[in-house]
This record gives sequence, C-alpha cells and structure tokens, in this order.
Amino acid sequence: MTRIVNVGVQMDHVSGITIAGDSTFAMSLEAQSRGYRLFHYTPDRLSLRDGKVYATAQQMTLRDVKGDHFTLGEPERIDLSDMDVILLRQDPPFDMAYITSTHLLERLHPKTLVVNDPAWVRNSPEKIFVTEFPDLMPKTLITRDPGEIARFRQEMGDIILKPLYGNGGAGVFHSARDDRNLSSLLEMFSQMFREPFIAQEYLPQVRKGDKRILLVDGEPVGAINRVPAEHDARSNMHVGGRAEATELTSREREICARIGPALKERGFVFVGIDVIGDYMTEINVTSPTGIREVKRFGGADVASLLWDAIERKRR
Repeated sequence: MTRIVNVGVQMDHVSGITIAGDSTFAMSLEAQSRGYRLFHYTPDRLSLRDGKVYATAQQMTLRDVKGDHFTLGEPERIDLSDMDVILLRQDPPFDMAYITSTHLLERLHPKTLVVNDPAWVRNSPEKIFVTEFPDLMPKTLITRDPGEIARFRQEMGDIILKPLYGNGGAGVFHSARDDRNLSSLLEMFSQMFREPFIAQEYLPQVRKGDKRILLVDGEPVGAINRVPAEHDARSNMHVGGRAEATELTSREREICARIGPALKERGFVFVGIDVIGDYMTEINVTSPTGIREVKRFGGADVASLLWDAIERKRR
C-alpha cells in the first residue's frame, strides 16, 4: 500500500488569502489533488525543543470556491520531521522573525524537503541576491547614506527608492531629478527602517509592464505581465496593477539561462523574477506569486510542474 505523503504548509493564515491570485493556495490544491495530506500552520506556532522542531498544526482541506475555500481540523502538536515536504510560504517582511523560522526549518532539511531551502532563503535576500548579476540589472545603490543617494539621483536622473526588505510594492517611491521631497523621504525612511535602502535607476519601460517570470528548478515555466495603473509607479497587482498575457523575449530567456545554475545550486525549486525592459530587478525566493495568473491566461500549470520537480527531488 502506498504511504500518504504529508505536507506541512507554513504560511500566513489560510483564512486571509485571496484564492484567485494566491500561489500557496494553488500549490496546496495541487498537492491535495495528488492525494497528499496537508497540515497548515503559521510561523508563530513553530517550536524548537531538545533538538526537535514542532508546530501546532491543523489538517487542511481546500476547495476552489470563493468564500468557502478551506476546512481546518483540530489543532495538534506535530513533529515536523514526520513531514515529507514543507512549503516555506509565509509572506515577507524579511525580518528577524522570518530569519528565525529559517534557522528552525534548517534543522529538518533535507531529510524533510523544505521548499525553498531555508538556509539559502536566509542567505539570498531578494534585492541583494540579484546584485550578483550586475550586468543583468539596472544601476543600483544599496545604502543609508543620504549623500550617496543624492549623488546617485543626480547621476541617474529619475530613480526608484524602496526599503531593502519590503514586499508587495509597499514603500516604493519614484523620485524625479527635480523632486524636492527626497530629503524628507529619506528622513522618513530612516525613522521607519534600520536597514539600508535600495535605489535603482528608473526604467521608463515599466509603463509597458513589469514582467513576473516563474522558474521551477532553474527553468522558466511561465510569465505574466503586470502593467501599473495610470497614476502609480508600482505594478504589483494588489495595489492596482493589471495582469496580462505575455511571452518570453530572447533577452528574458538569456536572463533565465544565466541565473538558472545559481538557483539550482542553492536548492531554489520555485522562484519568481521581475523583469522591466531588458533588466531584472528582483529574484523572489521567499513566497513568489503568479501561478494562478499564468494558468488563467492560458499558460502552463505551474503548480503541477512544481510538484513534479518536488517528487523528483524526493526520489
């Protein structure tokens, strides 16, 4: 008799997701369709005791029905080493709580396959990892020094300024060369964030879209273009960006071919990169999104391809 595969899903609470665009939901739904048993828990329910990692978890059943998309069983304390696979899927911010959860999950991997590898997630912050490929990205500065940022803007003209460990378009500002608010903006950033900030050359091509490309085991499997709203610099869909079908260009395939070996080396089974024009701006390794949008626009079933890759690694 075939043993049931147990999958732990470490995520923000399932009750709060929007299933139409949630990649964790898509991944979990595909696992359920393969007969796997799902266990849902949030990061604050992790524990480390006497060298073992536990979670207060609930068995989870999913339905692709808006307003009635999940059922959770009674909470139970489980030894996470009894899981076959753990999906590390809570959203950033990439703060010390997030980093601590990677330390705990590292105790389990690779005997229990954690997707993505928690040690490499911790060591590959999304806006820093991308700087390993400087010729593939726009001109970029990482610093807290206001003078450096002012000089960078003077050189570049328009820039994008954002928190180094932010996500979802939060705190992203377009600062034009003649914008007199830069000093005030940097004061606000200094009060809000202890970390450096990231400034990038503004790419006018963003008005045509910010492409999210999904890679499974280092290979591109689908993409969606995200077009910003008329009066917004951000293309993230939950802040008003519009999704549209797209194809990969030769330059985008070149980018994927260049970064693919590094993704495989670090055990990144599922990654989403952001490309504007000819340049990659981020490599998302924490909880990439876009699976449902790719399929909705007639692209690949990325969730199925992902689980095929996970099953190969388990074998």
